[in-house]
Amino acid sequence: MNSVQQLLPLAGVVALLGFLPFVAVVATSFTKISVILLIVRNALGIQQTPPNIVIYTMAIVLSGLVMGPVIEATVDRVATSRFRAESFQDTLLIIRDASEPLKQFMSRLSTESSRQLVTAAAAAGTKATPDKSGLMVLMAAFLLDELTRAFQVGLLLYMPFLAVDIIVSAVLVTAGLQMMSATVVSTPLKILLFVVIEGWTRLFQNLVASYG
Repeated sequence: MNSVQQLLPLAGVVALLGFLPFVAVVATSFTKISVILLIVRNALGIQQTPPNIVIYTMAIVLSGLVMGPVIEATVDRVATSRFRAESFQDTLLIIRDASEPLKQFMSRLSTESSRQLVTAAAAAGTKATPDKSGLMVLMAAFLLDELTRAFQVGLLLYMPFLAVDIIVSAVLVTAGLQMMSATVVSTPLKILLFVVIEGWTRLFQNLVASYG
């Protein structure tokens, strides 16, 4: 019986490790950053360059910069926790205490209306009303707001490249070159524009700064 109790904290840690990839996608800046990078790639008209693995690697690196303070605060809480993982209940208490920095991060970047929406949706099929400051409610509200912001930023970034496409198409029609594909001309121009304005540098700086 004692051996089983000793294994329970280890089982809790293993379960937490399996949950980490889900948290990394849903509860960090990864979703917003990766969506914006994918929209920019599509706006440039180069569907496979950079490849997906590069896009997601960039998103992971930038998310690491954004989430660095949260990770440090979480590690400090675990290291200085007054609880010891001697039982499954203690392990849960450690996890709950360690999640506070992440909850504060998501609460700061999620709107009250989104939290109310998620709470109402979760309570629709049950009699109990979830806590608006609960981890799952914050995750859902944070993800909803991050996707909204990602598409708002993506639209703003897309418009200049769309303008290039429209101008190139109009020039080709005026010049009587309707048979020439506008993409052949507009894609190099869009890449040139992106390079001249130091697009990657500005994009990286502003993505990280947006969480400051």
